[in-house]
Amino acid sequence: MWVVGIVLLWDILTHTFSLGEGIMLVVVVLIVAGLVSQFTIKVLTRPLALLQQGITSVRQGRFEPIQVSETGDEIEDLGKSFNRMIDELQRTNREIQQHRDLLEERIRQRTEELENAMRTALAASQAKSEFLANMSHELRTPMNGLLGMLDVVLDSSLEAEQRENLETAQHSAYSLLALLNDILDLSKIEAGRMMIEKIPFNVRTVLEDCVKSYQPRALQKGVSLHFEMDASSPSHVMGDPLRLRQIVTNLLSNAIKFTGQGSVAVAVRTEPIEGRPGTVQFGIDVRDTGTGIDSDKLQSIFDKFTQADGSITRKYGGTGLGLAITKRLTELQDGCVTVQSTLGSGSTFTISLPYEIVQESVPSADSAPVAFIPRAESSGAARILLVEDNVVNQKVVLAVLRKRKFHIDVAGDGREALSLMETSPPYDLVLMDVQMPVLDGLETTRIIRKDPRWTSLPILAMTAHAMTGDRERCLQAGMNYYISKPIQPAHLIATITQALASTPSQLVPAGRDAMEPTPSDQNDLVGDLLRVFLQLAPARIERLENAARNQDAVAIAAEAKKIAAAAEQLAAPHIGECAARIETAGKRGDFTGIGTDLEQLRQEIHAMEEAIA
Repeated sequence: MWVVGIVLLWDILTHTFSLGEGIMLVVVVLIVAGLVSQFTIKVLTRPLALLQQGITSVRQGRFEPIQVSETGDEIEDLGKSFNRMIDELQRTNREIQQHRDLLEERIRQRTEELENAMRTALAASQAKSEFLANMSHELRTPMNGLLGMLDVVLDSSLEAEQRENLETAQHSAYSLLALLNDILDLSKIEAGRMMIEKIPFNVRTVLEDCVKSYQPRALQKGVSLHFEMDASSPSHVMGDPLRLRQIVTNLLSNAIKFTGQGSVAVAVRTEPIEGRPGTVQFGIDVRDTGTGIDSDKLQSIFDKFTQADGSITRKYGGTGLGLAITKRLTELQDGCVTVQSTLGSGSTFTISLPYEIVQESVPSADSAPVAFIPRAESSGAARILLVEDNVVNQKVVLAVLRKRKFHIDVAGDGREALSLMETSPPYDLVLMDVQMPVLDGLETTRIIRKDPRWTSLPILAMTAHAMTGDRERCLQAGMNYYISKPIQPAHLIATITQALASTPSQLVPAGRDAMEPTPSDQNDLVGDLLRVFLQLAPARIERLENAARNQDAVAIAAEAKKIAAAAEQLAAPHIGECAARIETAGKRGDFTGIGTDLEQLRQEIHAMEEAIA
């Protein structure tokens, strides 16, 4: 370009410029420029464009080789380097994919293994629960026969040596029953089936009852037993009285067992809990002057089946379950248990439990029940149908009830019971076993309740099943009462008396002129009714509270009706009025005022307890 320009400029200056020559030179220059441009595009621009396309493809995740031009320069080397990098990325990507596939396969296998393990664990848990339920039934059934027959024989005339031997056998049987209960309790706790109630109760009364129940054993060993509780400490709290009783009983039993001489004391102290108004911490100390525990064994004594010394089992007996259950029950109630002991100088077990204070109200003078006299009874022998497949249990119940002059028919299974109910005169009460061949007690009860003739017939569940939920299943099936085996004759008679007293027929055992009862018979009946009523009242109030909480109008009306009927039998009008108001509110579906009536009902029952005391 510069050469052509200079030539043309020189020709113009020397006046030798030719137009044709100038045009020819310009055309030559353009041709040369085009050739140079094509060469430049081929050698430089196109390889760079191909390199850019390859990089863009890699950035987008497509590991395709770059098309490299054979230019023999740095661009060709750069393209080949990119292709080697792409090859390496492809290899790495394949390895990553292989690892990912392997990891996914391992995750899938582990997931399957976990699912199989979970299914196995659930099956094992279900099998354990079924085993415990069956073990409870299979052990309690012969225990019922053993204890029942011992009670029957001990209730007869015996020589002194025979009575002593039978009482020894009876004590051994009750020890075996206590061991069975401990094992079942521990199993329920470990399976998460132990339910903790939250109902109002009197701490002082529960603890005093525990101490009183162990006074005879302490006196027999020559050990003094004391109870200390500050009068200013609150007594009425919200919690689980049954589990508190079980905890203190376990500790008292150990304290007296390991104290040869000296004293055992139960001391109670309380202190407020910071940040929780209306709640106090109860500290319950059980102190003894017994053998004591070695310091290096203090923690292991709370392990199940563990005792401080292997010789303890040989000398004192026991399995080492009591303290393990005590610790678990305390922790279930958000509490703790500690121990301080010196070998040879005694031990102090301390239970710390938080309880919500219940405001105690003093009943008015006119609210205290004045008399508890049952209604006049109609004459006639009460007819009872016993549905039980076990022959030994049949003999036990027959021996207990025939002494009271009841008329009893026996059915070996549910189908036979239904046949007897169709063909025999009407029964006043049915004693129903749960686990039976052909037709079990639950299904038999459901069939009975479907018939209008038997909707109000009292049915008493009498079963060796004593696991959590068994009582509820019996009641849901339509049974009115529940007694677990082994059966206590006194408890059985009291419950039957209560059931018969709550029915319209009001039938009583034959052999007595029902229209003219003797004072002693009437007092015995009143006492039995009162004991049963006061024993069942906390559970019934709890069911009322649960039904009110769940807004279950049917359950509220049913439970309140039972309390009202029992109150009418006991001539306790204030209790009957409260129960009647609750029943009416339940039928209307009015759940707002039930809480107040429930509290008043609780106060009236407490007033009855104090009046009886």
